[in-house]
Amino acid sequence: MFWYHEQTKHTYESVRTHPNYLDWESQPSTYKNYPDTYPKRRLDLEKKEDHFLYHIAGLTAKKSYPGVEYYLRTNPSAGALYPNELYFQARGIEEVEDGIYHYEVSTHSITLLAPISAKEGLEPYLGYDVAMQGYLFLASAVYYRSSWKYKNRAFRYCLLDAGHLLGSIEAAALLKPHAVQMRYILDRKKLNLMFGFEKREWFLSGAVMAVPIKDQKVQAIEFSLPFVDASGTFEPNFLIERAYTETMHPIGCKKAIQAPKFTYQTSKLQETIFTRRSQREFKGGAITKGQFHYIIEAITQPVLSDCDEEVSVYAVLNRVLDMPLGIHKDDTFIKYGDFAKEAGYLCLEQYSLAQQGAVTFFLTSKGKNYQALYQKAGIIGHRLYIASLYLGIGCSGIGAYYDDEVNTFVGNDEMVLYALAIGK
Repeated sequence: MFWYHEQTKHTYESVRTHPNYLDWESQPSTYKNYPDTYPKRRLDLEKKEDHFLYHIAGLTAKKSYPGVEYYLRTNPSAGALYPNELYFQARGIEEVEDGIYHYEVSTHSITLLAPISAKEGLEPYLGYDVAMQGYLFLASAVYYRSSWKYKNRAFRYCLLDAGHLLGSIEAAALLKPHAVQMRYILDRKKLNLMFGFEKREWFLSGAVMAVPIKDQKVQAIEFSLPFVDASGTFEPNFLIERAYTETMHPIGCKKAIQAPKFTYQTSKLQETIFTRRSQREFKGGAITKGQFHYIIEAITQPVLSDCDEEVSVYAVLNRVLDMPLGIHKDDTFIKYGDFAKEAGYLCLEQYSLAQQGAVTFFLTSKGKNYQALYQKAGIIGHRLYIASLYLGIGCSGIGAYYDDEVNTFVGNDEMVLYALAIGK
């Protein structure tokens, strides 16, 4: 088991003896904006490609509470802290200049960081030797946005949220439609240096929505961007930095080449992406057996990837019509009984979600490649959001739980990656 995961487990005692106290004076910004000296273009939602990009990470709503105001996006994030940034290369895209871009969330704009020629680009950094027509996405993490609140455990949230961002790319691509392959084997060290991150931001993964251009060889583009502060405030966390460094290079990777198959109606899917919200509590409503099986089918589809890791999905059925109560895995029940209250306790006593929901999910893995397996859990989590909301069922991601007690509950010794609840 990976040492970082072991050191950042929650227990009943730890959450009471080591509570997080927030320094509101040092709260980081959740937006990265490049200077206006870079060419920027505001997205025009009347244009097909701009509309597609907006589906990935656009702002969709504003929430206001006494003394607090924040915006929600198409992709969820733990604590609405949004530690991830989206970059992409566009080649051969209608009305988009060939180049490398940053998605500027706060202004609904794309910033051109570097133009590319027909013979050079980011392709070699992602393992390609020919030019790729389409999009090459890169997801990064500005880890202090999360560690400001979640301390040492924040690397987990950076990875889960990056997985949600990859899942958001996958969901948006279904509108075109086009398959997306996740890339974890990339030259992180060189890319981090070229983009001027200075150890305050890191690349975690890529996503390819492109096709090779026959016989068009391409060389690795070389550039050096100056540092641009993505958080405003910063405090280094050496445990997280070590965890990132030691998991930068995937080993023994197995490719997943089977594409997923989803059954979504395009206009309804588009509405689902735009109206996605995290449920704050459930009222104890039930879902149907058909809805449960539709959701299971969606979240267990394969994930195209160059470094696939197995993620186990356990479902605690609390309120599913015409199905018994119990723990469900791999299309069968492994334990029967009413575990709603126990599921609520395991999720740091968030009873209004895990106990009152119709189903609580726990994702675990015994994989070797930490960044890949954790981001896959985020992708599965995003699929759960999309499939549930598509059916009119609420969903909430729960990144905090009593790790070892969850293991005892589901009967394994794998790393517990994520908990989620759905219901009405």
